[in-house]
Amino acid sequence: MESSTKSIPMKEILDAPLNVIGFENSEISPQKIFGYFLVAKKCCNPFDVLHGGVSALVAESLASMGAHVASGFGRVAGVHLSIHHLKSANLGEIVYAEAKPLNVGKSIHVWEVNLWKKNSLNLGERILISSSRVTIKTNMPIPKNVKDAGVNIKKYAKL
Repeated sequence: MESSTKSIPMKEILDAPLNVIGFENSEISPQKIFGYFLVAKKCCNPFDVLHGGVSALVAESLASMGAHVASGFGRVAGVHLSIHHLKSANLGEIVYAEAKPLNVGKSIHVWEVNLWKKNSLNLGERILISSSRVTIKTNMPIPKNVKDAGVNIKKYAKL
């Protein structure tokens, strides 16, 4: 495993769609979001390889989570996602994901998100699966009905 090997508990309260695919967060900070998941059948296209939409889901989710933390737990919304699918990940492989900020402004963040797997012939080598840029609108007003939306992620963020 990379970064911290300790999984953050209660992942379903952090991001429900990521929970559905079995994503495990292991680092949450304003500088980096890191985690991993096993490519299960529910993540695959009909050819038993990771579906590109799942890669996009992971990218936008991690970038949004990172922007939420880096902006002081304000409301965020993805406004643009650009993703390059470079290699495939097969059913049963572990995919690692890391999001890092490229620009943290007052109202716009840009995050880079990379997904990779380990080379089975050289475990120290990464094989890049996808590379994304995600633009996030930040510091939006928080509606009264979700005013406590940032409470759960605050418990796990390294500040």
